[in-house]
Amino acid sequence: MEEPIRILCVDHEKNILKSLKRLFLDDDYEVLAASSGDEGIDKLQKISPIQIVISDYRMPGMNGINFLQDVYKKWPETIRIALSGYADIATIIDAINEGHIYKFIPKPWNDQELKISISHSLDHYFLLKKNFQLTKELQQVNEKLIITNMNLEALVEDRTSELIFQNHVLMRSQKILDALPVAVLGADFEGTVVQSNQMVRDILKTEPGEVIGTNINDFLPQDISDFFKNIEKDFLHTTSKMNGNYLSIKRGVIKHQGNLEGFVFVFDN
Repeated sequence: MEEPIRILCVDHEKNILKSLKRLFLDDDYEVLAASSGDEGIDKLQKISPIQIVISDYRMPGMNGINFLQDVYKKWPETIRIALSGYADIATIIDAINEGHIYKFIPKPWNDQELKISISHSLDHYFLLKKNFQLTKELQQVNEKLIITNMNLEALVEDRTSELIFQNHVLMRSQKILDALPVAVLGADFEGTVVQSNQMVRDILKTEPGEVIGTNINDFLPQDISDFFKNIEKDFLHTTSKMNGNYLSIKRGVIKHQGNLEGFVFVFDN
Protein backbone atom coordinates (compact mmCIF):
# COMPACT_ATOMS: atom_id res chain seq x y z
CA MET A 1 0.00 0.00 0.00
CA GLU A 2 1.76 3.14 -1.15
CA GLU A 3 -0.58 5.72 0.44
CA PRO A 4 -0.71 6.32 4.23
CA ILE A 5 -3.62 4.58 5.94
CA ARG A 6 -5.93 6.91 7.85
CA ILE A 7 -8.97 5.96 9.93
CA LEU A 8 -11.38 8.66 11.05
CA CYS A 9 -13.34 7.80 14.22
CA VAL A 10 -16.43 9.92 14.90
CA ASP A 11 -18.25 9.67 18.26
CA HIS A 12 -19.58 12.15 20.79
CA GLU A 13 -18.24 9.98 23.63
CA LYS A 14 -14.55 10.72 24.26
CA ASN A 15 -13.92 7.38 25.96
CA ILE A 16 -15.05 5.59 22.77
CA LEU A 17 -12.58 7.64 20.70
CA LYS A 18 -9.79 6.86 23.18
CA SER A 19 -10.61 3.13 23.04
CA LEU A 20 -10.50 3.12 19.26
CA LYS A 21 -7.16 4.94 19.24
CA ARG A 22 -5.68 2.47 21.76
CA LEU A 23 -6.98 -0.43 19.67
CA PHE A 24 -4.85 0.56 16.66
CA LEU A 25 -1.69 1.62 18.52
CA ASP A 26 0.22 -1.41 17.23
CA ASP A 27 -0.96 -0.93 13.64
CA ASP A 28 0.59 1.29 11.01
CA TYR A 29 -2.53 3.47 10.87
CA GLU A 30 -3.03 7.17 11.48
CA VAL A 31 -6.13 7.38 13.65
CA LEU A 32 -8.03 10.68 13.56
CA ALA A 33 -10.79 11.59 16.00
CA ALA A 34 -13.86 13.81 15.71
CA SER A 35 -16.53 14.36 18.35
CA SER A 36 -19.32 15.28 15.90
CA GLY A 37 -20.43 14.80 12.32
CA ASP A 38 -19.59 18.41 11.47
CA GLU A 39 -16.07 17.99 12.84
CA GLY A 40 -15.73 14.76 10.89
CA ILE A 41 -16.71 16.50 7.64
CA ASP A 42 -14.18 19.24 8.40
CA LYS A 43 -11.36 16.69 8.82
CA LEU A 44 -12.34 14.91 5.60
CA GLN A 45 -12.18 18.21 3.75
CA LYS A 46 -8.74 19.07 5.13
CA ILE A 47 -7.02 15.64 5.13
CA SER A 48 -6.78 13.25 2.18
CA PRO A 49 -6.98 10.39 1.68
CA ILE A 50 -9.00 8.96 4.56
CA GLN A 51 -9.72 5.37 3.67
CA ILE A 52 -12.09 4.40 6.50
CA VAL A 53 -14.66 6.29 8.57
CA ILE A 54 -16.00 4.67 11.76
CA SER A 55 -18.99 6.59 13.05
CA ASP A 56 -21.37 6.22 15.97
CA TYR A 57 -24.93 5.65 14.78
CA ARG A 58 -26.66 7.91 17.33
CA MET A 59 -25.03 11.31 17.93
CA PRO A 60 -26.46 14.70 18.91
CA GLY A 61 -26.77 17.23 16.10
CA MET A 62 -25.88 15.46 12.89
CA ASN A 63 -26.62 11.80 13.57
CA GLY A 64 -24.51 8.97 12.21
CA ILE A 65 -26.76 8.16 9.25
CA ASN A 66 -26.84 11.76 8.00
CA PHE A 67 -23.10 12.04 8.51
CA LEU A 68 -22.36 8.83 6.60
CA GLN A 69 -24.78 9.84 3.85
CA ASP A 70 -22.79 13.07 3.45
CA VAL A 71 -19.53 11.13 3.40
CA TYR A 72 -20.90 8.85 0.68
CA LYS A 73 -21.95 11.80 -1.50
CA LYS A 74 -18.65 13.69 -1.19
CA TRP A 75 -16.13 10.85 -0.74
CA PRO A 76 -17.78 7.74 -2.22
CA GLU A 77 -14.50 5.78 -2.26
CA THR A 78 -14.17 6.01 1.56
CA ILE A 79 -15.29 2.86 3.40
CA ARG A 80 -18.05 3.63 5.92
CA ILE A 81 -18.51 1.64 9.15
CA ALA A 82 -21.26 2.30 11.71
CA LEU A 83 -21.06 1.64 15.47
CA SER A 84 -24.19 1.41 17.60
CA GLY A 85 -25.42 0.02 20.87
CA TYR A 86 -28.91 -0.25 19.34
CA ALA A 87 -28.51 -3.39 17.30
CA ASP A 88 -32.09 -3.96 16.20
CA ILE A 89 -32.73 -5.21 12.67
CA ALA A 90 -34.49 -2.01 11.57
CA THR A 91 -31.51 0.07 12.69
CA ILE A 92 -29.07 -2.11 10.79
CA ILE A 93 -31.18 -2.00 7.62
CA ASP A 94 -31.51 1.80 7.81
CA ALA A 95 -27.79 2.20 8.38
CA ILE A 96 -26.88 0.02 5.42
CA ASN A 97 -29.46 1.43 3.00
CA GLU A 98 -29.43 5.12 3.92
CA GLY A 99 -25.77 5.56 4.76
CA HIS A 100 -24.41 3.04 2.22
CA ILE A 101 -22.65 1.31 5.09
CA TYR A 102 -20.00 -1.32 4.36
CA LYS A 103 -20.35 -2.87 7.81
CA PHE A 104 -22.45 -2.40 10.94
CA ILE A 105 -20.65 -3.19 14.23
CA PRO A 106 -22.58 -3.33 17.53
CA LYS A 107 -21.33 -1.83 20.77
CA PRO A 108 -19.55 -3.11 22.76
CA TRP A 109 -17.33 -4.54 20.05
CA ASN A 110 -14.86 -7.38 20.09
CA ASP A 111 -11.41 -5.90 19.56
CA GLN A 112 -10.14 -8.75 17.42
CA GLU A 113 -13.26 -8.84 15.28
CA LEU A 114 -13.11 -5.06 14.79
CA LYS A 115 -9.46 -5.22 13.73
CA ILE A 116 -10.29 -8.00 11.26
CA SER A 117 -13.17 -5.89 9.90
CA ILE A 118 -10.81 -2.93 9.41
CA SER A 119 -8.32 -5.16 7.58
CA HIS A 120 -11.08 -6.46 5.29
CA SER A 121 -12.34 -2.90 4.78
CA LEU A 122 -8.90 -1.79 3.62
CA ASP A 123 -8.73 -4.71 1.20
CA HIS A 124 -12.15 -3.66 -0.11
CA TYR A 125 -11.05 -0.03 -0.39
CA PHE A 126 -7.95 -0.79 -2.45
CA LEU A 127 -9.87 -3.29 -4.61
CA LEU A 128 -12.47 -0.61 -5.37
CA LYS A 129 -9.70 1.89 -6.04
CA LYS A 130 -7.97 -0.53 -8.41
CA ASN A 131 -11.25 -1.25 -10.18
CA PHE A 132 -11.91 2.48 -10.47
CA GLN A 133 -8.44 3.01 -11.96
CA LEU A 134 -8.90 0.12 -14.40
CA THR A 135 -12.33 1.46 -15.36
CA LYS A 136 -10.83 4.89 -15.96
CA GLU A 137 -8.02 3.41 -18.05
CA LEU A 138 -10.54 1.33 -20.01
CA GLN A 139 -12.62 4.45 -20.61
CA GLN A 140 -9.54 6.27 -21.87
CA VAL A 141 -8.70 3.34 -24.17
CA ASN A 142 -12.29 3.29 -25.44
CA GLU A 143 -12.16 7.04 -26.08
CA LYS A 144 -8.92 6.58 -28.04
CA LEU A 145 -10.52 3.70 -29.98
CA ILE A 146 -13.51 5.90 -30.81
CA ILE A 147 -11.18 8.63 -32.07
CA THR A 148 -9.14 6.04 -34.01
CA ASN A 149 -12.31 4.58 -35.56
CA MET A 150 -13.48 8.06 -36.51
CA ASN A 151 -10.10 8.74 -38.10
CA LEU A 152 -10.22 5.38 -39.89
CA GLU A 153 -13.72 6.09 -41.16
CA ALA A 154 -12.57 9.47 -42.43
CA LEU A 155 -9.50 7.82 -43.99
CA VAL A 156 -11.65 5.13 -45.63
CA GLU A 157 -14.04 7.80 -46.88
CA ASP A 158 -11.14 9.82 -48.30
CA ARG A 159 -9.60 6.69 -49.81
CA THR A 160 -12.95 5.67 -51.28
CA SER A 161 -13.37 9.12 -52.81
CA GLU A 162 -9.84 8.90 -54.18
CA LEU A 163 -10.51 5.45 -55.67
CA ILE A 164 -13.77 6.67 -57.22
CA PHE A 165 -11.89 9.62 -58.71
CA GLN A 166 -9.12 7.37 -60.00
CA ASN A 167 -11.72 5.02 -61.47
CA HIS A 168 -13.33 7.94 -63.31
CA VAL A 169 -9.88 8.97 -64.59
CA LEU A 170 -9.18 5.43 -65.80
CA MET A 171 -12.55 5.23 -67.52
CA ARG A 172 -11.95 8.53 -69.27
CA SER A 173 -8.41 7.45 -70.19
CA GLN A 174 -9.81 4.24 -71.68
CA LYS A 175 -12.39 6.22 -73.66
CA ILE A 176 -9.63 8.45 -74.98
CA LEU A 177 -7.55 5.41 -75.96
CA ASP A 178 -10.54 3.80 -77.67
CA ALA A 179 -11.13 6.99 -79.67
CA LEU A 180 -7.58 7.05 -81.09
CA PRO A 181 -7.33 6.24 -84.84
CA VAL A 182 -4.45 3.81 -84.14
CA ALA A 183 -4.13 0.64 -82.12
CA VAL A 184 -2.30 1.21 -78.83
CA LEU A 185 -1.17 -1.48 -76.41
CA GLY A 186 0.80 -1.19 -73.15
CA ALA A 187 2.84 -3.96 -71.50
CA ASP A 188 5.03 -4.20 -68.41
CA PHE A 189 8.75 -5.01 -68.61
CA GLU A 190 7.96 -8.76 -68.66
CA GLY A 191 5.64 -8.32 -71.64
CA THR A 192 2.33 -8.71 -69.78
CA VAL A 193 -0.38 -6.56 -71.36
CA VAL A 194 -1.76 -3.96 -68.97
CA GLN A 195 -3.62 -1.65 -71.36
CA SER A 196 -5.15 -1.78 -74.85
CA ASN A 197 -7.70 0.10 -76.91
CA GLN A 198 -10.56 -0.86 -79.20
CA MET A 199 -8.48 -0.92 -82.39
CA VAL A 200 -6.09 -3.48 -80.82
CA ARG A 201 -9.08 -5.69 -80.07
CA ASP A 202 -10.32 -5.21 -83.63
CA ILE A 203 -6.94 -6.18 -85.10
CA LEU A 204 -6.53 -9.19 -82.81
CA LYS A 205 -10.23 -10.05 -83.14
CA THR A 206 -10.67 -10.40 -79.37
CA GLU A 207 -13.36 -9.42 -76.89
CA PRO A 208 -12.86 -6.68 -74.24
CA GLY A 209 -10.71 -7.99 -71.41
CA GLU A 210 -9.25 -10.94 -73.31
CA VAL A 211 -5.97 -9.20 -74.06
CA ILE A 212 -5.35 -7.70 -70.60
CA GLY A 213 -3.17 -10.00 -68.51
CA THR A 214 -1.86 -12.02 -71.48
CA ASN A 215 1.72 -11.88 -72.71
CA ILE A 216 2.71 -10.27 -76.01
CA ASN A 217 4.25 -13.62 -77.00
CA ASP A 218 0.72 -15.06 -77.03
CA PHE A 219 -0.40 -13.00 -80.04
CA LEU A 220 2.70 -11.43 -81.65
CA PRO A 221 4.71 -13.54 -84.10
CA GLN A 222 7.86 -14.94 -82.52
CA ASP A 223 10.24 -12.88 -84.69
CA ILE A 224 8.36 -9.69 -83.86
CA SER A 225 8.19 -10.35 -80.11
CA ASP A 226 11.92 -11.16 -80.07
CA PHE A 227 12.59 -8.01 -82.04
CA PHE A 228 10.75 -5.84 -79.54
CA LYS A 229 12.60 -7.37 -76.59
CA ASN A 230 15.61 -5.33 -77.62
CA ILE A 231 15.60 -2.76 -74.85
CA GLU A 232 18.86 -1.10 -75.82
CA LYS A 233 16.88 1.26 -78.03
CA ASP A 234 14.04 3.36 -76.70
CA PHE A 235 12.21 3.35 -80.05
CA LEU A 236 11.85 0.58 -82.65
CA HIS A 237 9.82 0.33 -85.84
CA THR A 238 9.05 -2.59 -88.11
CA THR A 239 6.28 -4.09 -90.23
CA SER A 240 4.58 -7.43 -89.88
CA LYS A 241 1.62 -9.43 -91.14
CA MET A 242 -0.99 -10.21 -88.51
CA ASN A 243 -4.35 -11.85 -89.17
CA GLY A 244 -3.90 -11.24 -92.90
CA ASN A 245 -3.11 -7.52 -92.51
CA TYR A 246 0.25 -5.83 -93.01
CA LEU A 247 0.84 -3.53 -90.09
CA SER A 248 3.33 -0.86 -89.20
CA ILE A 249 4.38 -1.57 -85.60
CA LYS A 250 6.17 0.91 -83.39
CA ARG A 251 7.49 0.27 -79.91
CA GLY A 252 8.50 2.75 -77.27
CA VAL A 253 10.15 2.09 -73.90
CA ILE A 254 8.65 3.36 -70.64
CA LYS A 255 11.27 4.24 -68.06
CA HIS A 256 11.27 5.77 -64.61
CA GLN A 257 14.46 7.25 -63.20
CA GLY A 258 16.39 5.27 -65.79
CA ASN A 259 14.76 1.93 -64.94
CA LEU A 260 12.68 -0.02 -67.44
CA GLU A 261 9.01 -0.20 -66.49
CA GLY A 262 7.37 -1.37 -69.69
CA PHE A 263 6.59 -0.91 -73.38
CA VAL A 264 4.01 0.86 -75.47
CA PHE A 265 3.06 -0.54 -78.91
CA VAL A 266 1.33 1.29 -81.75
CA PHE A 267 -0.16 -0.73 -84.62
CA ASP A 268 -1.18 1.05 -87.80
CA ASN A 269 -2.31 -0.09 -91.25
